[in-house]
Amino acid sequence: MKINIALAQIDTKLGVVEANLEKHLVYAKQAKGADLVIFPELSLTGYVLQDLVPSVRARPSADDPVFKQLLRASKDIDMLVGFVEEDQRHRFFNSAAYLSKGEVLHVHRKVYLPTYGMFDEGRFFAWGDSVRAFDTPYGRVGVAICEDFWHASPPYLLWLDGADLLYFISVSPGRGLNGDDALESARWVEHVGQAYASLFTSFVANVNRVGFEDGLNFWGGATAYDPNGELIAKGPYHEEALTIAELDLDELHRTRARLPLLRDERTALVQRELGRILDERGRAL
Repeated sequence: MKINIALAQIDTKLGVVEANLEKHLVYAKQAKGADLVIFPELSLTGYVLQDLVPSVRARPSADDPVFKQLLRASKDIDMLVGFVEEDQRHRFFNSAAYLSKGEVLHVHRKVYLPTYGMFDEGRFFAWGDSVRAFDTPYGRVGVAICEDFWHASPPYLLWLDGADLLYFISVSPGRGLNGDDALESARWVEHVGQAYASLFTSFVANVNRVGFEDGLNFWGGATAYDPNGELIAKGPYHEEALTIAELDLDELHRTRARLPLLRDERTALVQRELGRILDERGRAL
């Protein structure tokens, strides 16, 4: 079975949800023929929101004016979008919603909120507390948002939970240059994506936004890797683009027959040793 995913590395207008929504709908139409279109982190709102967070919030349901239109569009193509989610108790989350056939299949709330250096997410967002895979018409999927995939535990848990397709969305600013005049931040993100594809013998796709916002430059460069860690598709740097990646899901069988890392993973050992580590730390306090 082969599927096509469209990697939509877009620019967004800070706090202008209506304009960003319209761009989502335009790109969904442009991606017609693909099975899924993936947008970056906080694609509906922009990133450096700070005190704007409450004014751009949404709820992933058909009675929300923003999601009403997205759900309608998802009848023609599955969509993964980034947004500010407000829960019933008026907490705000940096979230991603997977939409399919007019339904919300899954919402992931970012579990690692960077609050260091240029990042200040912990001041404005609540922490997500769940990492779960879910079924789609095109395979079992795991979603992580930016800082989530800089920590090994979310991708590992998604892999153990059955995800064969790992979709990472991000707002990664450009930082540093290496000897080839390429951004150091881009190099690291690409290395991490390739490493997870190889270690977990799974498909990995990353979509990063482009453009400028509050002095930050976002570099785009969407990528997709196969279960061998081989690059399938790559978007350009520093410009909006819609990059199509064809995923041959039969490659999962071929790779895992050759390299049975999933078969041999010792989850009970991991559980036991984590329990020991936590007990020892608790006693040390």
